[in-house]
Amino acid sequence: MTSETILLVLILVAGLYMAWNIGANDVANAMGTSVGSGALTLKQAVIIAAILEFSGAFFFGSHVSETVQKGIVDPDIFMQDPRTLVYGMFAALLATGVWLQLASYFGIPVSTTHSIVGSVIGFGTVAGGIHAVKWGNVGFIVSSWILSPVAGGIISYYLFYLLRRKIFYTYNPVDEAKKLAPILVFCVVTILSLLLLSNGTEAFHLKLSTFETLGICLLIGAMGSLIGYLFVRRIKAGPPILKPSPAYGSEITNSFGKARKHLKRIQSSSVGELNYRVSVLLDEIDNLSSTLQQDIEKEVSHSEYAVVEKIFGYLQILSACLMAFAHGANDVANAIGPLAAAVGALTTNVVTMQQSIPTWALALGGVGIVVGLATWGWRVIETIGKKITELTPTRGFTAEFGAAITILTASRLGMPISTTHTLVGAVIGVGLAKGIGALNLEMTRDIFISWVVTVPAGAILAVAFFYGIQFTFG
Repeated sequence: MTSETILLVLILVAGLYMAWNIGANDVANAMGTSVGSGALTLKQAVIIAAILEFSGAFFFGSHVSETVQKGIVDPDIFMQDPRTLVYGMFAALLATGVWLQLASYFGIPVSTTHSIVGSVIGFGTVAGGIHAVKWGNVGFIVSSWILSPVAGGIISYYLFYLLRRKIFYTYNPVDEAKKLAPILVFCVVTILSLLLLSNGTEAFHLKLSTFETLGICLLIGAMGSLIGYLFVRRIKAGPPILKPSPAYGSEITNSFGKARKHLKRIQSSSVGELNYRVSVLLDEIDNLSSTLQQDIEKEVSHSEYAVVEKIFGYLQILSACLMAFAHGANDVANAIGPLAAAVGALTTNVVTMQQSIPTWALALGGVGIVVGLATWGWRVIETIGKKITELTPTRGFTAEFGAAITILTASRLGMPISTTHTLVGAVIGVGLAKGIGALNLEMTRDIFISWVVTVPAGAILAVAFFYGIQFTFG
């Protein structure tokens, strides 16, 4: 075997290795909340995600990938020496795979995209110097560290707050849930269809206008809403709930907030004994508000609300399936893009700005993702679903819905965003809706630290692998 053949085989193995690690770490974004809430068992989640992730990757996966990820490195540095690009992409595959495997071992969800960004920065700096890296674009990408979790958290927080007011704090929560379910199904199916069709139509050589894409997605959403309506109407509502406390929960909570705001104004403009008495009143209001919130949460957790959680369990399974399909379609290029770039440069000795991804490569990526999910995926699924905050079907659905809205909005605006960061932020936002005490702050801290070190870790690993590969094959 020639050195080129050996190198080609090793690159294919590295691509499969990285796809395996994407399955072990990234796929938890779609299934973690469903397992944590009890809507799906771990075995069911693995089977469903395996089918849908592979289908999304193989049938709707992007057939074109940018050779140099997101314009991070000046491509001119590779034009005269394509072999440098081959070594660099090989190193990026290995570095990203190793970092994802390390994170998966500890059950930490990290961003695959950010890992690749760090790896490309690493070998790009070595190959062309520090000025070869487009640091402005890098800064734009890094901004998603803050943007993704904050946006996902805020949207999910208010969505869950809205659900509690419209369902749990009403006279008959089951009837209200049955009324809202078709609307929520319409929104979820439409949003995830837009997310999928925005990037996946080239797989079938379709060129749809924005209006046509929106029309198709609205039609799909309407069909999903009709099916949801026919399904939930068969669920028995049961007798009305006669306990009055939840019905007035949101009104009293809002009144406490208004009273606290007025007392804070008095406190800021007063001195002496008046200031002290207002401070005592503020403490008393805080204690009463906290006690009321705990009582409401106890009411919500009673068996009378089991039917509501059952309805949202079905909704969550639907949203998880669509998220898994969209994830396979949109993120398979993270593993196969560098692979296609390296194979193309190695076989043709030419560097192109865009590299066609063959069908066999999409199948390879899909298989790798499925195997990674089935073997190590439970580690990160457990973190997302159980170790950040306690999830129920309503909370899990809200987190997935909030993440989907955030991802779609960001992609339409052309803003850099991380699926992983968005969903983790959404789970944290739902947890905060119950109070800071509902969060596992230690786990949350570890996740944030891992996000910060992902890019430099990818860069350091890529440099080490790049020099090793260059020494071996150069």
